[in-house]
Amino acid sequence: MIERPVLDKHLDSKTFRDFYYLKEELIDFCRKNGLPVSGGKLEIADRIAYFLETGRILSAGAGKKKAAIISSITEDTEIEADFVCSERHRAFFKEHIGNSFSFNVAFQKWLKGNSGKTYKEAISAYYQILEDKKKGKLKIDRQFEYNTYIRDFFADNKGRPLEEAIRCWKYKKQLPGHNRYERSDLSAL
Repeated sequence: MIERPVLDKHLDSKTFRDFYYLKEELIDFCRKNGLPVSGGKLEIADRIAYFLETGRILSAGAGKKKAAIISSITEDTEIEADFVCSERHRAFFKEHIGNSFSFNVAFQKWLKGNSGKTYKEAISAYYQILEDKKKGKLKIDRQFEYNTYIRDFFADNKGRPLEEAIRCWKYKKQLPGHNRYERSDLSAL
């Protein structure tokens, strides 16, 4: 097994992309090398890969637009462009959906991708997302590699304990290449 290389400024970008690093490790690298630390894991990883390739610092997403301010939200209000989750939005959804409401990732993506639709449509979409989640139809975003791996491990190994899934994950993330579950990962057990 090839050992995962230490993340430092002498690493080439291809090798960096071949291995799994925690977001905390990426942020630590950025701080030590003067790179911006804002953004999600994928954005930070892209920034590091660019730095490793070119030696230049890529600035954080410049000029994020401010969300339009609406005075009151009703079911007929249209979802604003550049939607930002706020306490006003949370209060609206809790009033119409109940205290169990939360801005889950899938719903946030739906809101950000459906400006111009109504909040009534958003409420319906929320319930559909919950239903899809129960049926296992939701796709887990790329930055949640661990969650995807564990889900796929259990889909292929019903009844096996979480400890085994985690042991296989730890083995897999030390290997170069992708971090998706494969049956051959069971060799770590």
